[in-house]
Formats: sequence, structure tokens, C-alpha cells
Amino acid sequence: MKTDVLTGLVRPEPGKSRHAGFKKLREQFPVLSREVYGKKLVYLDNAATTQKPVAVIEKVSEYYRNGNANIHRGVHFLSQEATEAYEEARTEAQHFVNAAETKEIIFTRGVTESINLVAQAFGRMAIGRDDEIILSRMEHHSNIVPWQILCEQVGARIRVLPIDDRGELLLEELPKMINSRTRIVSIVHVSNALGTVNNVREIIDVAHRHGVPVLLDAAQSAPHIPIDVQDLDVDFLVLSGHKVYAPTGIGILYGKERLLSKMPPYQGGGEMIGSVTFEKTTYNKIPFKYEAGTPNISGGIGLGAALEFVQDIGLEEIARYETDLLGYAHQILANIPGIRIIGTAEKKAGAVSFMLEDFHPHDVGTILDQEGIAVRTGHHCTQPIMDYFGIPATVRASFSFYNTYEEVDALAEGLHVARSVLSLGSRHHG
Repeated sequence: MKTDVLTGLVRPEPGKSRHAGFKKLREQFPVLSREVYGKKLVYLDNAATTQKPVAVIEKVSEYYRNGNANIHRGVHFLSQEATEAYEEARTEAQHFVNAAETKEIIFTRGVTESINLVAQAFGRMAIGRDDEIILSRMEHHSNIVPWQILCEQVGARIRVLPIDDRGELLLEELPKMINSRTRIVSIVHVSNALGTVNNVREIIDVAHRHGVPVLLDAAQSAPHIPIDVQDLDVDFLVLSGHKVYAPTGIGILYGKERLLSKMPPYQGGGEMIGSVTFEKTTYNKIPFKYEAGTPNISGGIGLGAALEFVQDIGLEEIARYETDLLGYAHQILANIPGIRIIGTAEKKAGAVSFMLEDFHPHDVGTILDQEGIAVRTGHHCTQPIMDYFGIPATVRASFSFYNTYEEVDALAEGLHVARSVLSLGSRHHG
């Protein structure tokens, strides 16, 4: 064991912890060997997007190099081969979330498109004037704006489940908010800005007791926490591939078959049709009813490779390691003078957000960048959270299983540099 020089905290000696195998996995991510500004890259912006392993890079490259063809409609060999690879990825996604059937997995561009699809398709079927949609204070803009658009279209309204100063949902308020006009609860599993892991099982149980379906935003939970849609009994679940080591522009909408079959189409065009005449069009079966046009074939194939990669490691093992790493980061950051951690929920995953004294987060992030440390600064597309805490933005460090204790130390050292530089600058301007 080794005592950290900055805090006196004990962390595992490199190579000797029970998580030493994760260090070996870093070699599968080529970008992590880069240097920036002459310093070894420390990539702590995983909540924005994760880096891609060789297995995913090679799978996408192989498709374009050896098998590029459109899918589903071709009788020739390349088309059949590409179709098989794409549909194998759908099966991989089914296993990843434990959906009952592959037809409950719809490929989209990501969480944003998935929520827009549900808001428009489910919304046209089930939500009307004076109906209500329940969201929470900690939602990403992608789980706010689509519902606001729907409300403007049909005359519905949004009700907001509040949070407390720790960044935890006030779940005791949920039963009081649900009434005969409630049509859906759309809620985040893990907050991208706070790292809070919400008790979604309780939320789903409460909603279902009132006959209300639930959409779960799993963008931030899918890389960190095992998900079982059948065990949760959730009605819709959305996730983005690029946050779980897959390419950008590909994502998943899971929906219960009974709901997807009833909902009207979201977009019209090729693939989603059964037959077309100028008098009438009939629609394809699910999932194809919601997959109009040529899809992101390479992205889907890459997503399949990424989900297989993650499942080979094991999400339970990933969760254990990342929980330890995040706990260490919380301790070491809390010992830096002037740090205010935003979001101190009892159960967290993936990220820690903070302020450093009164310095603007963008200034802190810029200095960290010069030290080779990539973090995210801003409101993280969660302006209602920033408004609640009365701040303009935060610095957010977000973690993956390929991050190390040494990188947490590097972040702490970088923050000491930032504090020194910015304090000197403020004195000169004072």
C-alpha cells in the first residue's frame, strides 16, 4: 500500500490491487497513450464520451474495408453479410439490457433521438390537453426539451420532482404528484452532472401502482451499472452508444412490445413501410417501423462489438472498480483547499462535479488542459441543476474502468497548480 503525498490517504500500490487487471485493459485504448502539451494524457471526460477499444475500431474498419453494403433490402452477398452483422448487434443489445425479444430493441442516433421518438410517438397516442408528464430537477436537457415541445403541441404540462442539497431526488413527493392526468414519468438513472444514482426501482413501482409508464434515461448508467429491463419492469429505456465505448451516432431505444406495437411511426420513408400507394401506406413490424431510412450500419456493428467487449469484462466488476476509484477521487478532492463538491448523494457513479473557490470552472478547466488533463466544464446540459445550486457551471471529472488511481492523483496535482495560478492572477488584478 502507498500513502498519497497530497492527502495522506491510502491507495493500492500500482499492480497490487485486486483491480490490477483493469490497468492491462488500458492497452486496448490507443488514444490513452497520447501526450498533449508534452504531458501524458489524463482523460477524465468519460461522461461526455468514452474512448474506443481496438475491438470496436477494427470492427468498424473491417466493415468499410471488406463488407460495405446497404442492409435488409439486398439479395447479394455483401448485403446479406452486412445485414447479419447489424442484426447480430441488435441481439447483443437485447442481451445487454435483457430485453425479452430483439424486436423490442430499436436503433436510433442516441438518447436524444430516442426520447424525441417516445415523446412524439407515444405522446401522439397517449398524451393530450391538460395531461401531465413528470420529470425531475436533475434531467439532462435531452429529457426536458422533447417533452416541452410535445406540451406545446398538445396542451399538456410538465411537473418536476424536486431534489435536495445533496443532489438526491425527494422520492416521497412522487406519490403526491401522480394523479389521474399523469401519462408518463421520464427519469434519469444516473445524473450526468451530479453522479447521483437514483432509486429507479422505487420510482417504477410507484408509477406502476398508478398505471403510469416509465421511461428511464440510462445514458450515464449503462457504462457503469448492470441493467435488466425485465427485472426493473421499465416501459422504455434509452442509451447512447458513444458513452459505452461504441461509435457516435448510434443508440438504443428499448420499449415493451405492447407499447411499441400500438404507437404510431415517428418518421416516414424506406424500411419502415409494409406497402405504399398514394391512397394508403401500411407500416412494417417493429422494430423496423421506427427505423426509417438507411441506418448507421457501421455504428450499429461497432455498438455490438462495444457491448460484447463490456460484457466480457463484466459490468459487476466494472462497477466495483469504478466505485472504489470514485470514492478515492471524492476523498482526495475534498482535501484540496477551496473545493466545493456539487452532489454528495449517498450512492453515486461515474462522475464528481466541483467548484474551486470562486474561480470560473472554464478557467480551471483550461489550466488542467495545459497539464494534460481532460475534464468537462460548463452546465453539462443541466441548467436547472445549476440554477438550484446557484452556480453558473462546474468542473466535472468523470471516470471509466481504464482510469487509474495515479490519474486521480494527477487531477489533484493539476488543481493545486490551477489554484496557485488563478490565485496569483486574482491578486494581480486586485
